[in-house]
Amino acid sequence: MKLNFKINNLIKKEYNRQKKSINLIASENLASRQILNTTGSILTNKYAEGLPKKRYYGGCKIIDKIELLAIKNAKKLFNAEWVNVQPHSGSQANAALMLSILNPGDKILSFNLNHGGHLSHGSSVNFSGKLYKSCFYGINKDTELIDWKNLEKQSIIEKPKLIICGASSYSRDWNYKKFRKIADNIGAFLMSDISHTSGLIAKGFLNNPFPYCHFVTSTTHKTLRGPRGGIIMMGKNFKNIYIKKKNIASLLDSGVFPGTQGGPSENVIGAKAIAFSEALSSRYLKYILQIKKNTKKIAKTFIEKKYKIISNGTDNHLIVIDLTNKKLNGKMAEDALGRAGIIVNKNVIPFDQNKPTVTSGIRIGTPVVTSREMNENDMEKIVELIDQVLLNHDNDTIIKSIKKKVNKWMDKFPLLV
Repeated sequence: MKLNFKINNLIKKEYNRQKKSINLIASENLASRQILNTTGSILTNKYAEGLPKKRYYGGCKIIDKIELLAIKNAKKLFNAEWVNVQPHSGSQANAALMLSILNPGDKILSFNLNHGGHLSHGSSVNFSGKLYKSCFYGINKDTELIDWKNLEKQSIIEKPKLIICGASSYSRDWNYKKFRKIADNIGAFLMSDISHTSGLIAKGFLNNPFPYCHFVTSTTHKTLRGPRGGIIMMGKNFKNIYIKKKNIASLLDSGVFPGTQGGPSENVIGAKAIAFSEALSSRYLKYILQIKKNTKKIAKTFIEKKYKIISNGTDNHLIVIDLTNKKLNGKMAEDALGRAGIIVNKNVIPFDQNKPTVTSGIRIGTPVVTSREMNENDMEKIVELIDQVLLNHDNDTIIKSIKKKVNKWMDKFPLLV
């Protein structure tokens, strides 16, 4: 009971922190009450190794219906042909996919982590970089957009078995058709990790990877606004791929279980089913449209205040700000803003001169503030507050006064959606 009291007290404190803060973490969002309730439901109790109707445990008839509903909803949302909803995270979805189609030592060509890529796409400190040989493409230093010449050159020189498109801090859309042409030229598989942008893709606000990519992975908790988890999908054209006479869908299922996981979290899968259903609604379409508007506005306002935005704008839900012209680094900015109740993360910028624990930039995203029903006018106010903090980053008195304003202002906006 004493432990329960401590945890419950900490949960209340975390609720208050979230309620009173301006959360601009691009990889976070607010799940609905129904998703939160399902994640904490008695579905937590059930062990269900295997696939629906092919379990290694008894008592799974109802669980099977829940998982099949999650698959059905995901297929409808993304117009996908095949889906596995069991991965515990985006990284585990990527791990299962790579295990299914690659052998240890095979080559991966992916987006440079320092230019906006992701750890699980071949970083040397991650399983993907330890098990497979990684090579990278990046952005053009002048345009700060994908360097297509370098990408094509790298693909011909390295001849990877898998090319990955997708990022954690790249603010522009992806040309999947162009990627597919490069992959076909060398006989490589093409995978897209849409973890950050899946919500925008599902509602048609960004390019669709399914006609071009053999495989698509995603998290379910970012712009999709669901529980924390992962998903693997294939489009209508790619279900009948065979590797060594084995159907790829079967290989991918085996890559998840028993390849990289044991029992799936059926409570989270139930919550995923709800998230996919919510994302099919007109209300969610309105939400995604507002994300686009808010992010465009926040980028434009920063630029007007002479902040350097990587690629000079955004197509999605985030921006990366280069702070070098403000004589600040990412760590200093994150700390100062945090003390003012404005939550961002320090972020490397392309060709960064600072180490990853310091960085020269910050990443800002709009999923949470948009979930809290904030609009373009609110984005202008947020930029003004951030600017005040950064201009006075070493003045505790001013920062404390800004925090009071932030806390009072954020009390006006709902936290649970």
